[in-house]
Amino acid sequence: MNWRIPLSDLRLTQEDRDAVVAALESNWLTMGERTQAFERAFAVALDAEHPPHCFAVGNCTLALHMALVAVGVGPGDEVILPSLTFVATANAVLYTGATAVLADVASDTDWTLCPQDVRAKITARTKAILPVHYAGQPCDMVELRKIAEEFNLVIIEDNAHGPLADGWVDDRHTPQALGTIGAVGCFSFFSNKNMTTGEGGMVVTRDAVLAEKLRLIRAHGMTTLTMDRHKGHAFSYDVVELGFNYRIDEMRAALGLSQLSRLVANNAAREAVVHHYYAALHRLPDVTVPFRHRPPQGRTAAHILPVLLPAGANRQLVQERLRDAGVQTSIHYRPIHTFSYHSDTPLVRAEGMEMTDLLAPRILTLPLSPTLTATEVTYVVDALRDALVGA
Repeated sequence: MNWRIPLSDLRLTQEDRDAVVAALESNWLTMGERTQAFERAFAVALDAEHPPHCFAVGNCTLALHMALVAVGVGPGDEVILPSLTFVATANAVLYTGATAVLADVASDTDWTLCPQDVRAKITARTKAILPVHYAGQPCDMVELRKIAEEFNLVIIEDNAHGPLADGWVDDRHTPQALGTIGAVGCFSFFSNKNMTTGEGGMVVTRDAVLAEKLRLIRAHGMTTLTMDRHKGHAFSYDVVELGFNYRIDEMRAALGLSQLSRLVANNAAREAVVHHYYAALHRLPDVTVPFRHRPPQGRTAAHILPVLLPAGANRQLVQERLRDAGVQTSIHYRPIHTFSYHSDTPLVRAEGMEMTDLLAPRILTLPLSPTLTATEVTYVVDALRDALVGA
């Protein structure tokens, strides 16, 4: 369908195309120097003074799996994560044989992981907390860090939505890049994200020991890589870990470098669009906008624009009417515990999801992209107002 206003709007530049073509013409397509340059640039973008270790991978799901394996999560362990997230967050836990313990959101206006529910669901088997920075909004990392320290737990951040956004790390409200606050952070560069490589992701850590494990896990547990041998820096290799083939390629790394150069500007443009929405949605008092009154915790990276429809509204009818008006919408997300597979497997545990269950039938995601104009935002909100009549 030719949407008048699509949910997201990917705009590739000539610089993006030139970067990919240059990678193709280099005649070295597997993970190599462009990947290393991308990793270095991303690390500096996160923290110029103390760059973390960064490893580019095929997608964020792989990053999550690598992170869990690196910190030692396995059968018999439990990992606490939100149910209101993309299915990959839970699946990465299940890949390890561990149990995914689903937790509630904080409130009807804060759809990030509830620290109080996390605390209530900790058992002797709990190994890690996996917060998701939903919509690019930081979880309460101050409280989650306190809980993790108290119970000797590892924090792995799913930061698929918030590249270069910050969150507070202490009671003094010190900002730090999301994805660098926990032991490991995971990023997504899927085509609808704030920056893209088509498919792709990054796994990040400040811990040198974990960094070495992640480096090995990414490429079959091999001690040297193909590029090392190509350059004559090595002639053989050993395998010292049960690793995976989770590498990225040079074309996507080249695109990532180009996209990264515009990420700060695109994040700022997205934030401006969000504020246009806030102003326009004041005209719809029955529509709740989460995070609207939340103070920023440093840099922002708005990824999606979810709203909460009035209680009792027929969401499908609203979406159909918006479709007829040329406005594409989505749902972020159907909770993990409502899927057939995840509700049947004993490796997923979900109790006390009252707030998530209350919100889930009413969540609707409106279009958001850095190129969306104030006029287009007004059109979307007017179309939503009309779609809600009698719905």
